[in-house]
Amino acid sequence: MKRKNKTYTISAVAETYEIHPQTLRLYEREGLLKPSRSDGNTRLYTDADLERLEVILSLTRELGVNLAGVEIILNMREKMNQMQSEFERFFEYLRTHADEFSTRVEIFSETEALIPISRQNRPLNNFTEDISD
Repeated sequence: MKRKNKTYTISAVAETYEIHPQTLRLYEREGLLKPSRSDGNTRLYTDADLERLEVILSLTRELGVNLAGVEIILNMREKMNQMQSEFERFFEYLRTHADEFSTRVEIFSETEALIPISRQNRPLNNFTEDISD
């Protein structure tokens, strides 16, 4: 059985957070909040929307950040979360393939490098100058 997410109307959210419904509409127009809509076109806020609203209110009320700054901060947080997810997937891949990597490393002897390097001694400069002139 599919469980339905709890949603809240604009009036309930406005009352809970002690803000005017027009403020919530402004946040939506600015793209800071994206509530879903009912069949009757009523705004419906999810728990995730409320968490985002709490961040917005914290930034604006406590730190004095303007809405343009809030948008930048929210975008940065989203990108950081995406990067965190990518890192976690990468580390999981490394964990699951660690044995494979360790057996490949054992193939190389102590003198062999993964990337061959030239052992020739090459001078740093192709010419020498006498500075004493």
